[in-house]
Amino acid sequence: MVQHIVAWNYADGFSDAENRANAQMVKRELEALAKVINGVVELTVHIGLLSSGNRDIVLYSLFESVESLEAYQIHPEHQRVSAFVRTVTKDRVCVDYLV
Repeated sequence: MVQHIVAWNYADGFSDAENRANAQMVKRELEALAKVINGVVELTVHIGLLSSGNRDIVLYSLFESVESLEAYQIHPEHQRVSAFVRTVTKDRVCVDYLV
């Protein structure tokens, strides 16, 4: 299996209320992908994180295989959601590893 963890900060130029609304939309849209893309074992988005960290949104996901992760990344629904996420976030970091 493959653990895929991605974290972002809010993009500049949004109010606190807009950031909260955008984070809710990111969470809803990304978590919905688990139901439409094969090979996703688990997919959870965490928002409202503690101030001790340095990221605002975290995606925690688990895939059946490297091939499943690759298929997820090029899936049209993931591409659509990713395009939205890029408009409301910055400073993306990603870690993938075998478990």
